Amino acid sequence: MSEYLELLEKHLNIDLVSVTISNPRKAGEVIKVKIRPVVLRDELVFQSESFTKKQVFHKNLSKEELLEAMLEYKEEYKQIVILTKKMTIHILISKKGKMTIKKKNIGGKQKTLSHNRKKRYVLEEGMKVPFLIDLGVMTQEGKIVRTRYDKFRQINRYLEFVEDILPNLPKNKEVTIIDFGCGKSYLTFAMYYYLKELKNFDVRIIGLDLKEDVIEHCNELRTKYGYDKLDFYIGDIENYEGVDEVDMVVTLHACDTATDFALEKAVRWGAKVILSVPCCQHELNGQMHNENLSPIMSYGLLKERMAALATDGLRAKLLEMEGYKTQILEFIDMEHTPKNILIRAVKQGEPAMSLSEDYKNCVTMLGVEPTLERLLWKGEENRGR
Repeated sequence: MSEYLELLEKHLNIDLVSVTISNPRKAGEVIKVKIRPVVLRDELVFQSESFTKKQVFHKNLSKEELLEAMLEYKEEYKQIVILTKKMTIHILISKKGKMTIKKKNIGGKQKTLSHNRKKRYVLEEGMKVPFLIDLGVMTQEGKIVRTRYDKFRQINRYLEFVEDILPNLPKNKEVTIIDFGCGKSYLTFAMYYYLKELKNFDVRIIGLDLKEDVIEHCNELRTKYGYDKLDFYIGDIENYEGVDEVDMVVTLHACDTATDFALEKAVRWGAKVILSVPCCQHELNGQMHNENLSPIMSYGLLKERMAALATDGLRAKLLEMEGYKTQILEFIDMEHTPKNILIRAVKQGEPAMSLSEDYKNCVTMLGVEPTLERLLWKGEENRGR
């Protein structure tokens, strides 16, 4: 096997940072190609970006398809740069096809500009975490399962958001957290482990979901780990009345208006922190009507995306009017899921006595009446609660 093929076989894996192919031999449309590894649906693929002067074309390739393409690139381009977590490999190809290969180890302080760059994780690889092992994210030795790296990064990204709001959680009493629509509870277990085991908070977390088998499995794991203040119950968001006071409400991927009911519950409880990743924002899509926007909204896909963004923007504004400092943040990368907006709200003031004029103007312009507005503002005479 040639040195070129040996390099490709060795480095085209999850630890690759990027491959850049440039300097085409002949003038043509594609002037540069960039490649990076991506885990999609638990499968490692390689995302290829082909750059022309005006456009970028994306394609996902298997390792076999990429190896075949790399053999063609060797004939068509003069330079290939392979960047891994440990070294940079420069490959220069002459007119006659002779290759010069130079390798340079990356120093400890040098950073790479890749989605897969080495960074400090809240839960570091090599740290044995029982629930991550049982959930198939980590091996018994504490190594991350290659095909579960996306889940590992998602969990750590989520814990970064939790880390940011720690100053807003009380340290002198039990902290009550409700996780609506907890599902398989990767993130619920991670939050409990982080707050209880690593940060020594006196925390009680309640996970709520409609799927009986999922709740049963989560409770079995809870018992196995000895997490005595982590409980899972069957129930929906709208009708849950199991607690009177809550410090933090989490709602991840609650579908459509279920997010609104969760946010309304959080506000009524006076939750100090809200973390919400909305999903399937259909409601305003059916309501939105504006003649001036009709040239855009006549396209179904664009209207759907506009409605989703408007829904979350109006939710954030309504939370601000309830006395919350509200941010809209990116949760996880777009290649994993399009549902990547997180609303983070921290209670800092008193509720407003009336809807703001800019909010009123916006909903009037869009021709909508959001569910969260109806839930929170059924009678303006009752403001100041």
